[in-house]
Amino acid sequence: MRFLVTGTAGFIGFHVALALLDAGHEVVGFDNFNDYYDPRLKRARHRRLEGRTGYRGVEGDLADLSAMESVFAAAPFAAVCHLAAQAGVRYSLTNPHAYARSNLDGFLNILECCRHARTPRLVYASSSSVYGGNTKLPFSERDPVDRPISLYAATKKANELMAHAYTHLYGLPTIGLRFFTVYGPWGRPDMALWIFTEALMDGRPIRVFNRGEMSRDFTYIDDIVAGVTASLTRPGLGPCEVFNLGHHRPEKLTDLIRCIAESVGVEPRMELLPMQPGDVPATYADIALARERLGFEPRTPIRIGVPRFVEWYRGWRSGEGAAGGAA
Repeated sequence: MRFLVTGTAGFIGFHVALALLDAGHEVVGFDNFNDYYDPRLKRARHRRLEGRTGYRGVEGDLADLSAMESVFAAAPFAAVCHLAAQAGVRYSLTNPHAYARSNLDGFLNILECCRHARTPRLVYASSSSVYGGNTKLPFSERDPVDRPISLYAATKKANELMAHAYTHLYGLPTIGLRFFTVYGPWGRPDMALWIFTEALMDGRPIRVFNRGEMSRDFTYIDDIVAGVTASLTRPGLGPCEVFNLGHHRPEKLTDLIRCIAESVGVEPRMELLPMQPGDVPATYADIALARERLGFEPRTPIRIGVPRFVEWYRGWRSGEGAAGGAA
């Protein structure tokens, strides 16, 4: 089959594209290689995709409707996997307009192009951040999500509402995926695992917010990819669905730090700080619905996933990854 995957130079999009190519599908990738974090990492991911049979990359901006229309005009897609977005809770506090352009204008363009192309299915990235300040754990898709505590979360909830409207108005099948703290090789430099690993290797103390009283449902990239590909290809899904994709096992931030420190081979030093605006103390995914509808079953605990990331990061840091050689 032939798929459009947006954000293929990004962390999740890169891995999803690889998985689809490994399964024998064709992939058209779309990315703007922006400088939210080091574009060299994005280019390195993309070089690995460009070397694969069945892959074609397109550089462009989601908010450029004519660019999106050109991609859709080339040939029909079996499904669209929309993973490109302006990410990050803290960045949204200082750069709000980037989120409106990418996450709202860009998502509207995707919806319009899917509508006019009569795309059989649109799978898009939502986020666990839509649960906002909810205190009932684990987070369920049935829980109310109308009180976001960051602009990023608000745009992701808006995406779910926009998708629902297009399903209702035009019959466009849509599936939203609420990702829970995804990590693994080729991950993002703004995420805790990268930041902590880098600090430990540099001999610097780790800045830990909410004085360490934080827990996250850390979900390994391979498990996330399995959920995304099932969303793209599994038959019998409803016309408008939303699923949690998480490990279903929250880990204390201090336990993650110990796991990283053991993999790096150092003793961690921590600088305990207050909670940051827009953050939440805990995330925890109820994945019963994804288990039932997608066959989703995460299998990678942090004691396995974290050493894999650290091994990859050593290669990237030494220059192997920048050359496209680190797995």
